[in-house]
Amino acid sequence: MISVEDFLWFVDEALDGMVGIVVELGDDLANRRPDLPGANSPYAILFHCLGVMEWWGGVAVAGRPVERDRDAEFRATGPVADLAARARAARARLAEDLAQLDPAAPPRVELDLEARDRPLGATQGGATLHIYEELAQHRGQMEVTRDVLRASAAGASPPAAST
Repeated sequence: MISVEDFLWFVDEALDGMVGIVVELGDDLANRRPDLPGANSPYAILFHCLGVMEWWGGVAVAGRPVERDRDAEFRATGPVADLAARARAARARLAEDLAQLDPAAPPRVELDLEARDRPLGATQGGATLHIYEELAQHRGQMEVTRDVLRASAAGASPPAAST
């Protein structure tokens, strides 16, 4: 397992990239959903990632109670400045949670059976890697979403995929 400091460097890369996207888009575009089935706004995607960090770091690693409404994360809207501040606070809290990390130990709370049967729920290390997995995949999703929203706002069609 890598050090907590090294892990947080990777978290910072992903999280800073996502915060940069919503800040760059501004309140209007960051809160828009692309005209695609099931698409989420960049704001909602980042809001969801902060929920992932809070729950998996807080509950699975630190063992502290966390109230989370996962479905509401995908409906979240608001000012980008508030979300950026929330991201900074979530990152600081994650560092506090990871100070208690015992990578090979089971999560500090009993997880549902489906999670326990997978690496993300079997150990605190698995839960920690799941945090990064979510941040990395959603950063890529946000980059594509940003490009689609920019093209739409400019009145252009997004570039077609090459075959």
